[in-house]
Amino acid sequence: MPLCCAERNYLNKQFQEEKRVKAGEENTDEFLSIRERLASYTANKLFGADFDPFLVRAAQMNVMMASNSLGHLYHMNSLEFPRGDLPGVQPARDHMPLGSIDVLMTNPPFGSDIPVTEKTILEQYELARRWERQGDGFVMGNAIKPAVSPEVLFIERCVKWLKPGGRMGIVLPDGILGNPGDEFIRYWILRHCWVLASIDLPVESFIVEANVNILTSLLFLKRKPEEVIQAEDLGQKQDYPVFMAVAEKVGFDRRGNTLYKRHPDGEEILIDVTVEEKVRRGGKLETRILHRKERILDDDLPEIAKAYAEFRANNLEPGP
Repeated sequence: MPLCCAERNYLNKQFQEEKRVKAGEENTDEFLSIRERLASYTANKLFGADFDPFLVRAAQMNVMMASNSLGHLYHMNSLEFPRGDLPGVQPARDHMPLGSIDVLMTNPPFGSDIPVTEKTILEQYELARRWERQGDGFVMGNAIKPAVSPEVLFIERCVKWLKPGGRMGIVLPDGILGNPGDEFIRYWILRHCWVLASIDLPVESFIVEANVNILTSLLFLKRKPEEVIQAEDLGQKQDYPVFMAVAEKVGFDRRGNTLYKRHPDGEEILIDVTVEEKVRRGGKLETRILHRKERILDDDLPEIAKAYAEFRANNLEPGP
């Protein structure tokens, strides 16, 4: 979970708003104060893990450049955790044990062509066992499957990593959310979590950089406390609204070419934009107002994010 540019910019914006300063107009003390807050946030609240040591080092470099702090990024097998002998396991046990995470974001590897077959891993997971339908639900058996797709195990691992009331966003193949044979997985998710939102993504989302040519969705969940699970098992379930959306465009095509919004006749849509530009003249910082026309990125996700914010403003999150 490296601190990417978007997260850094978001935190910078939040800190600047709290200090009521505009980007680029901070004095030296304000700039250093914001940098110190960002470094403190990273050092105390940012944790991540990956099985690939190269990606861990790359993420550490990204975090250091973004915040001037290393954060806590561990080389380990998350599915094996808290077991394992890779160097990141022990410090991760100390700093990010299961049940300790407030917000978790992940895009796990998925696909039946890379199944998890190690029994020492599979025996840790309820979703690695065989389930039988019983009435309107399912019952977990004792038998462990010989192989399970990694994304299935990652669902359970991420949920168990959350605190009760903790939230997560995970990318999943659409099959898990729709295949009849995966209904027991959806049953497990609904028993342990409130579903906050589900957003369908177009196939272009991961085809360019990851060469993943399948439909995926973003699933946002909130972990239920154990007492809520027990109450619901006794029939005390309460309905709640779930936000759902479909993203048809993500700003680029299958070849990675940038897409811009167009009129019905095919001409690109241009909007008038006013921009403040800071220039230094004679040792003084001056503001110039520029007017120009810009194209609009053909990306549905920002509008979906706004729609979710409006939805949440009118509908409280389920649970405490």
